[in-house]
Amino acid sequence: MRSWRNRPSRALLPALLLVGCGRAERPAAPTQRARVDLPSARETRQCFADLRALGVDFQPLPDKDNGGGCALVGTVKLLDIGVPTANLGAVRCGEARAYAAWARNGVAPAAYQILGSELSRVVSMGSYACRNTVGTSGPARRSGHATANAIDIGAFELKDGRRISILRDWNSSDPAVRDFLKVVHASACRRFGTVLSPDYNAVHRDHLHLEDDDARFCR
Repeated sequence: MRSWRNRPSRALLPALLLVGCGRAERPAAPTQRARVDLPSARETRQCFADLRALGVDFQPLPDKDNGGGCALVGTVKLLDIGVPTANLGAVRCGEARAYAAWARNGVAPAAYQILGSELSRVVSMGSYACRNTVGTSGPARRSGHATANAIDIGAFELKDGRRISILRDWNSSDPAVRDFLKVVHASACRRFGTVLSPDYNAVHRDHLHLEDDDARFCR
């Protein structure tokens, strides 16, 4: 298993803590989903090359149209990104590329710098699910999960035995834990088009929703 490298200097921590999402927040979610076209074969080939260049070990998966706006096109199974991730199945390649960069270069260094322990693994709540955005109806409101273009993250486990849970620790009494979650959230907002946290609504009280689209929505 590869381990992440080049931990940031502790001198960078104040800058990490002060950084915002890097994208303008909106008072409410867009009334219509940002358009997310299925990737072309050329885009998928380039994404595969990008993953290999990053040293990511992955398995390409066969395309599958499940009907009703649910499809697996250009997806991969992540085998080794340098940071173990639990419960992760098929993921669109672009989403996988953003996730690998976030876990390795955002989450792992933040755990070491802020919490004083190396990251053991990230605990996801899955990627693909043929369903709508919660609380909506109609095919125009398919969730990013319907094309494996979103990952939900529920917790982070550290090598010292601690488990940082979104549900339990988002408003933790421990300032270091709160800072860690603030930093990984901000880091996600720089890499994904849509990032939703417990600050968005009750549906996301127990996870971070990370989606590779062009919505530019961080909450």
